Amino acid sequence: MLGLNATQESTLGLIFHWADQKGLPLLDLKDLRQVISYLTSDEGKPELKALGGVSASTAGVILRALVNLESEGADTFFGEPELKPEDLLRVDDRGRGVISLLELGDQAARPVMFSTFLMWVLADLFTFLPEVGDVDKPKLVFVFDEAHLLFTDASKAFLAQVEQTVKLIRSRGVGVFFCTQLPTDIPNDVLSQLGARIQHALRAFTPDDQKALTKTVRTYPKTDVYDLESALTSLGIGEAIVTVLSEKGAPTPVAWTRMRVPRSLMAAIGVDAIQAAAQASPLQAEYGKTIDRESAFEMLTAKSQQAQADSAPAPAEGKAAPAPAPAPERPSWWKRMWRWFKGLFASPAAKSFARSAGTAFGREITRGMMGTRQRRR
Repeated sequence: MLGLNATQESTLGLIFHWADQKGLPLLDLKDLRQVISYLTSDEGKPELKALGGVSASTAGVILRALVNLESEGADTFFGEPELKPEDLLRVDDRGRGVISLLELGDQAARPVMFSTFLMWVLADLFTFLPEVGDVDKPKLVFVFDEAHLLFTDASKAFLAQVEQTVKLIRSRGVGVFFCTQLPTDIPNDVLSQLGARIQHALRAFTPDDQKALTKTVRTYPKTDVYDLESALTSLGIGEAIVTVLSEKGAPTPVAWTRMRVPRSLMAAIGVDAIQAAAQASPLQAEYGKTIDRESAFEMLTAKSQQAQADSAPAPAEGKAAPAPAPAPERPSWWKRMWRWFKGLFASPAAKSFARSAGTAFGREITRGMMGTRQRRR
């Protein structure tokens, strides 16, 4: 998300470790910015030097990357209240499941950030939900629309994390569907973990289209009933070629299937309709307002103001010292996501710390793998 190299990622991990040791909660981007600004200031330079291996120039690069990320609206992903996994499992007053929509919006231009957030949600669900084994139907189903955005410019580490998450989340009773134009939009290692195939009509107008069609056919079980290349280009509206896993875990025979008509609006809905639905949601009371707890931003701001007050000349007798300016308002939270994120994109230096279980930083990195802290009870 930040476009950092291995050295800068390792430095960011050390900064998180320092904030953790100093009791400075990092709840959002502004907290992290304030910590880095403090460490690069005259007041914080001794602390920066004590970290070891952290240069002021590297910290400055990270700070500029954070400012750019925040200016593009990324701060909306971080802060409190945090997303509670149990809210994705809620039912209505009649016991029916509820569909939760996570809107991509303006972040379509930054698919890496949005896809990282979604995979963190799945990783968080994995730690929250108990293992249930093989169930008749899933407790929760994730549907990733426009799934090609999930894998655009994705690193090998991220793809490995997606594959691992898709493998493991099944034991928690969670299903995952990737919706995209072609199976070739999904990496082979991830595609091999998906048991169901529902393919609507394909059109082969160009040589590249023909290659994609041939590759799509190879993702299906062999069949003597259909010529799949011909069938896939002949499907009508509402028809699909389908195969799923049988009760024995083997792929079912390929079937030319007519899909049930969706009982929903097929057109896009406007911003007003989305806002009205959000306002009417029972979750509005919990998620409708930003929580602004005391965290690193307030604590370091107060420390700097106190240092300035101590160094200022005493006011003349009879004149009261001016009150310090209040800290500016801000959004809130992201420490838990970073723990998953640094586990995903760990640099060689961070990995070597993780292997050293006896060191404090090694324990910190290890605690971040699969990215969730131990929940408060």
